[in-house]
Amino acid sequence: MKKTYTSRLNLSTGKVDLSHGGGGRAMAQLIDELFIKHFDNDWLRQRNDQALLSLPAGRLAISTDGHVISPLFFPGGDIGSLAVHGTVNDVAMSGAQPLYLAAGFILEEGLPLADLERIVISMAAAAQSAGTPIVTGDTKVVERGKGDGVFITTTGVGIVPEGVNIAGHRAQPGCAVLLSGTIGDHGVAIMAGRENLQFATRILSDSAALNGLVAAMVAAAPADIFCLRDPTRGGLATALNELAQQSGVGMLIDETQIPIRPDVQAACEILGLDPLYVANEGKLVCICPAAAAERLLAVMREHPLGRDAAIIGEVVADAHGFVQMRTAFGGKRIVDWPVGEQLPRIC
Repeated sequence: MKKTYTSRLNLSTGKVDLSHGGGGRAMAQLIDELFIKHFDNDWLRQRNDQALLSLPAGRLAISTDGHVISPLFFPGGDIGSLAVHGTVNDVAMSGAQPLYLAAGFILEEGLPLADLERIVISMAAAAQSAGTPIVTGDTKVVERGKGDGVFITTTGVGIVPEGVNIAGHRAQPGCAVLLSGTIGDHGVAIMAGRENLQFATRILSDSAALNGLVAAMVAAAPADIFCLRDPTRGGLATALNELAQQSGVGMLIDETQIPIRPDVQAACEILGLDPLYVANEGKLVCICPAAAAERLLAVMREHPLGRDAAIIGEVVADAHGFVQMRTAFGGKRIVDWPVGEQLPRIC
C-alpha cells in the first residue's frame, strides 16, 4: 500500500532539518519524495535495509569512496555526479563491469532542499548513464555548523571477466605508459568555482564514468592491460608513483607527450600549480606491453573519453622506484610524491 502524508516536502524553499534524519515521518517523506523518486528502481522500492542482488560469474570487485568536495556545484559537475563517477571508475580500474551502487548521505541542518534535489537528480542521471543503479543507501542529518552542506559516500560492486588480470603490481620494464586525455581539468575547474576566478575560456571538470572506455579496451586486449589507475587526488604524478611503488619499477615520461589544454596550462601558471599534481576525475593511466600500445591507443581514441589519448612514456628498471620526466628542454627531473595537498576538498 502506498504511504500517504498530510503534506509534501517543500522542495523549492524548504531546508533540511534534524527531523529528516530522526527515523520518523519526516525522514520517510524525504526518502520517498526525493531519493526514491529520482533513484527509482525495483530494489529501492522494496524499502529493505539491504538489496539482494544477482551477480554474473567472475571475481567480485568492490570499492568505496567519500566525497567532501567544495563547492558542491562546480563548472562541469557537482558532488552528486562526482560521487557516482568516482566510485564507478575505481571499480572499473580492475577491468570490472560496475553493476550496482550504494550511497550514504550526511546532510547538514539548513541545507536547502532545492540544492539536495538538484544533487540527487544529477546523481541519478550519472548512475543511469553509467548503467549502475543505486540500489540501497542511508541518510543522516547533523546539526548546523557540523557539516558542509552534504557529504556523500558511495560503494560500488562489479564483476571482473575471466581472463582479465589488472592490478597495480603488474607493471614491468619495457611496458608503455598510456594516458587517456588531458590533465588538470577537474582541479582547475574546482579552483575557478571556489575562488570565482574568470579565465578567457570556461574550464570544465572532466568528471565522467570511465567504465565504457575500460570495457572497450578490455574487449580489444583483455590480456594486454597490466595496470589501470585513475589519477584523481594528487594527479598524474601520484598515480605514476603509486604504480611504480606497487610494481617495484621506475617510470620515464615525456613532458612533450602529456596532453594538457592550453587554458589549463595557463591557469596553472597563473595559480602557481604544477598540472602533474592537479586532480582529474575522468582520465585513466594504462600500463601495457609496448607491442600492444598502438593498438590500445587506437581503441582509446575511438571512444569519446579517449579522443586525446597519448603514449606518454615507458616503465623502466629502477630499484628506487623513481618517476622521472624528460622535460621539453631536453633534461630530466624527478616527479616525486606530492608534499601536502595543492587543492584540498577536491573530490
